[in-house]
Amino acid sequence: MSVTIDKSTTAKTASTESDPARPRRSLGPLFEKYALVLALIAVIVVFSALRPETYPTANNLQNILGSQAVLLVLALGLIVPLTAGEFDLSAVSTMSLAAMTIAVLNVQHGWSLLPAIAVAVLACLVVGLINALLVVRLQIDSFIATLGSGTVVLGVVQWISDSTSVTGVDAALVDATIGTRIFGVSLQFYYALALVLIMAVVFQYTPIGRRLLFVGRGAQVARLSGLHVDRIRGGALVTSALVAALAGIVYAGMLGGADPSSGQSFMLPAFAAAFLGATAIVPGRFNAFGTLVAVYFLVAGVVGLQMLGVASFVQQLFYGGALVVAVALSGAVRRRTASRSTR
Repeated sequence: MSVTIDKSTTAKTASTESDPARPRRSLGPLFEKYALVLALIAVIVVFSALRPETYPTANNLQNILGSQAVLLVLALGLIVPLTAGEFDLSAVSTMSLAAMTIAVLNVQHGWSLLPAIAVAVLACLVVGLINALLVVRLQIDSFIATLGSGTVVLGVVQWISDSTSVTGVDAALVDATIGTRIFGVSLQFYYALALVLIMAVVFQYTPIGRRLLFVGRGAQVARLSGLHVDRIRGGALVTSALVAALAGIVYAGMLGGADPSSGQSFMLPAFAAAFLGATAIVPGRFNAFGTLVAVYFLVAGVVGLQMLGVASFVQQLFYGGALVVAVALSGAVRRRTASRSTR
């Protein structure tokens, strides 16, 4: 006896059986995108439970948001060359150069604020152009080139400041960064947030962002596709220097001056935030919103540890460990994202 099988019924049954699995498959990428956000929430909950009288307060939240604008701006600048496959280890020194140039010209030489800022930005532009020349024209690895140029720039900062702090910058700059507050948070946070939005749009929706990513994924393939690879790489390094100049302007306003060596403490957390941010929101890519979440994840953890009274060296251990973990995670996420796209 023959049995007739209704193919449409079989197809429907197979489709029905496979449907419950579909949401489960989609949860993986969704969790990957927002895992760092969940980790940030977990950190806040844990430290709020451990220090309920000081951590979950409006004053602490306002302090965390406002005080880390410099770090956020600096990290945002770093993701531009990182997306193009280059490092900029001179960014922190470039930031210090901008802050010190403003302080020296404004305080010691009596320059008004706007010309001092203009000269600071011009000095940072020169640093970016030198980095581009070393990497693009002389074919020096960006890690080595920017490490060397950053050391030279730091020497220049110590030279023009005579290795001493300079204070007393025009009050207008201080008011424009920390003096004026909106919802209790200083203006510097809103500057950084505006930069996040601008960079998110550029990276996600403009040809510039796509070209940076294309070059970072494979310079040779990008060159064969007709892109001006060297111009893009050089432009990324110049952009990083200009964003570092912006960070330096904000830093000078926050300090009311400049210190020749304090800026170096931003190196580890800035790179940790950049790499950790590449695991979130747009996994596998350096991105602005991921960097924003990463900065405040790191800062929320450090502030919580400080409130618990841990030794000061734990902060460096935390940032150093975060950098190692972030690089490992971002590499793993990038490989997994690439393998998905080839399926």
